[in-house]
Amino acid sequence: TDLKVTGIDFLKSQNCQLHHTDAYNIKNLVVRRGQPFQLQVSFSRELKPTDKLALRFGIGERPMKIRGTLMSLNPRRQQDFSEWQISIVKNSGKECLLSVTSSPSAPVGKYVLNVKTGTNIYKPENDAVYVLFNPWCEADVVFLADEAQRKEYVLNDTGCIYVGSASSIYNRPWNFGQFEEFVLDACMYLLDKSSLRLMNRRDPVFVSRAMSALVNANDDNGVLLGNWSGNYSRGTSPMDWIGSVAILQQYYKTKKPVFYGQCWVFAGVLTTVMRCLGIPSRCVSNFNSAHDTDANLRVDIYVNEYGEKLNRLSIDSVWNFHVWNDVWMKRTDLPTGFDGWQAIDSTPQERSQGVFQCGPSPVKAVREGDVYLPFDSKFVYAEVNADKVYWLVKKVNGKDKFTRISTQTQGIGVNISTKAVGQDKREDITAEYKFPEGSEEERKSMERASSFIHPSGMVPRARFASVMPMDGMGSKPQVLRETVSKSGLQLEITNTEALYPGNPLELAITVKTSTPGSWTINLTGSCQLQSYTGKVEGNLGYVKETVKLEGTSETQVPLKIAADAYMKTLASVEDEVLIHVTTIAEVQETDDKFTKETTMRFDYPPIIVQMPETAKLNQEFTCAFIFKNKLNVSLDNCKLRVEGLGIFKLTEFDQGDIEPGKIIKSEVICTPTRLGEKKMVAKLTSTQVKGVSAEKTITI
Repeated sequence: TDLKVTGIDFLKSQNCQLHHTDAYNIKNLVVRRGQPFQLQVSFSRELKPTDKLALRFGIGERPMKIRGTLMSLNPRRQQDFSEWQISIVKNSGKECLLSVTSSPSAPVGKYVLNVKTGTNIYKPENDAVYVLFNPWCEADVVFLADEAQRKEYVLNDTGCIYVGSASSIYNRPWNFGQFEEFVLDACMYLLDKSSLRLMNRRDPVFVSRAMSALVNANDDNGVLLGNWSGNYSRGTSPMDWIGSVAILQQYYKTKKPVFYGQCWVFAGVLTTVMRCLGIPSRCVSNFNSAHDTDANLRVDIYVNEYGEKLNRLSIDSVWNFHVWNDVWMKRTDLPTGFDGWQAIDSTPQERSQGVFQCGPSPVKAVREGDVYLPFDSKFVYAEVNADKVYWLVKKVNGKDKFTRISTQTQGIGVNISTKAVGQDKREDITAEYKFPEGSEEERKSMERASSFIHPSGMVPRARFASVMPMDGMGSKPQVLRETVSKSGLQLEITNTEALYPGNPLELAITVKTSTPGSWTINLTGSCQLQSYTGKVEGNLGYVKETVKLEGTSETQVPLKIAADAYMKTLASVEDEVLIHVTTIAEVQETDDKFTKETTMRFDYPPIIVQMPETAKLNQEFTCAFIFKNKLNVSLDNCKLRVEGLGIFKLTEFDQGDIEPGKIIKSEVICTPTRLGEKKMVAKLTSTQVKGVSAEKTITI
């Protein structure tokens, strides 16, 4: 009689555990390439040595052997050249246990399995087997040797993203949720949509570049539409998201872009997609991130005589922070020495090869100044290394006159941060992106990069062309030097009281001199509210004083802003705004001019998360979220969003208005469905306060 297949057991629980894929919430078998998995095949009779048997794994629309998209595996014959392997582990009665190993360079995606015996073809239920990149396999180009790093960068489904400003960094909890329902299918849909040739799906260089394009919606109806306008009425404010799951699930369901994202949302979603596909990935936050539109390694900043920044003139910008991703891989396409972390960025900023995509650019190439390497190394280099040139703008005979005040070569690309491996704390990775400021290696790297970038001369690049001639400014390319002071002048900007919304902002500018002599200093300090992209949302006030100092001494000039000056602006913008102070100091005796700016965030009362430290699988427990409004202003239209992956789905509570002193308490009944350490994440938003977050861990 003909040999027929009567069933296949995918042995999901044992295979998935060995492949570190047991957390995926999906019926199908999910395996990693280059690693064996077992299948139990049942036949209509015992398998004989003369029987024909082939397991066929096909990927793509029309799988073909000649294209390498159809693998026909016969356990009795020498294998074909596809690098896939099959063997019989055990053959007894009508059961046969087979071991299959995919190639460590197999295209990643959904393979359909059928079994051919003679002329019969058996198609199992759930016939799709998902094959992912494998950081555990030495022959895979995404191999990562360290187990703790694999746990963090591939398997951790929660984390945080660092935001704020260089002088006040804080973390925003983020649920990556790469194992949640429909997330893997959404990633497979993106792979199909990417129009990558199947052969290019072997290579994380092509896959990560394609995903950096698809996570933004700009050219290809991808996942998220960016919006920095401050008006989010047609979607969800970027500040409201607490993770990627709701975004990817909505996208997969509707196949339409989700509204709206900003850089940390793009980076959070791209981390989810990369980890889901098996490419090690981390979120990287760069503080004082230069957006240098013509890659001349220079950002021009224009201020008026009060020290207020003039946005209308700037073409370039400096973002308080910008978040992108690093992905881990060998770069077989480049000269040796550029393996390891590669920067990719899905925030739509500049086109690359005609599309809003960025990377992968080797982090080592950025550090060494090898910015001729693909992809987009020049752009990433400028984000962390540009120089800031300050121009004072005064009206003379109705025209803008520009005077260069100072140059800062060390302010851009500081405190580059990511979440530490295995701990909820910040790791500073600046040294991976750049040599120490002022070191010999840094100068060499800068000169090397400049030879590929051609910095332009010192002519201000303002938006409007009616510019008065400048004094003695050549337009030769030059590597800029930091402005140095003859009076040993130093400026510091601090707050003397906590910066609670609704209270006056009590700020102080400290002026120090450290050189013998008498110094007369004209000081201007201005306070503005700005969004994280550096866009000015409101001018709050300024101080102008002349300070006299002798030798080594210091004095403090207060800058106080009443609550009325900013509360309206706080309520009228939908973004989180930061307090920005710019100071200009002019030393009369030496004609030295200096600038110093700093950005601070408001302080907020905390959300308290109350729940047991441990709980049991499938047994209910209660989790409470408590918030007391300690501010002296009412918080209007409050929403509390909470999520616990593997415990309960994203839930939103409308809290209405919370008067000063009032306490709110919301409770969720939780039933854990997965073992291990799990995280509760909560976020409160209101008209006045855009994001108070909290997180707490529980062991199931």
